[in-house]
Amino acid sequence: MIIRSAAFVSSSTSVRHCPPADKPEFAFIGRSNVGKSSIINMLTGWSRLARTSSDPGKTRTINHFLINGSWYLVDLPGYGYAKVSRSLRNEWMKSVEEYILKRENLACLFVLIDSRHEPQRQDLDFMEFLGTNELPFARIFTKTDKTSTASVRKTLKLYDTVMLEDWEALPPTFISSAVKKEGRKEILDFIEETINKFSNSG
Repeated sequence: MIIRSAAFVSSSTSVRHCPPADKPEFAFIGRSNVGKSSIINMLTGWSRLARTSSDPGKTRTINHFLINGSWYLVDLPGYGYAKVSRSLRNEWMKSVEEYILKRENLACLFVLIDSRHEPQRQDLDFMEFLGTNELPFARIFTKTDKTSTASVRKTLKLYDTVMLEDWEALPPTFISSAVKKEGRKEILDFIEETINKFSNSG
């Protein structure tokens, strides 16, 4: 897939304020500071499309970006640590959960996982929530440039082992580095295939 255009459309505090649900949509979520905005910028080729920060919890709204005039990328608030009150974090997650469950044009949710760490309970619980609600999702292991290939493989194997204790099959999985642009083609190809399936099903 070739990205010809990418534009910021809106920041919404709830699913009710999101753009009309008339185009396929791909959202990115993960623990705070896992690299959601960096991945979006890498995929689109626009380095400042989504705001990046070293401070966890920078993304606080549902941010829509229109790609090629025909589909959306969505940057969601991260779960987990952020330098804000617990009540505000809970408010973010409530709006995110509402978005995930009610957004009918959501073609796939990309769950971003930091490849440097062993399986995290928050990530496992969140993916379990998606599976229970039969929501389509894929895993992206991020920041692979900050660790060795062997370490990335070990992390991936650990996640697979834990998940296969309860899952019959694993979701689509990608290895990515925003710095080295690793995984860009594979993820964009997957998005293109999913858009075709999504359009045909309608």
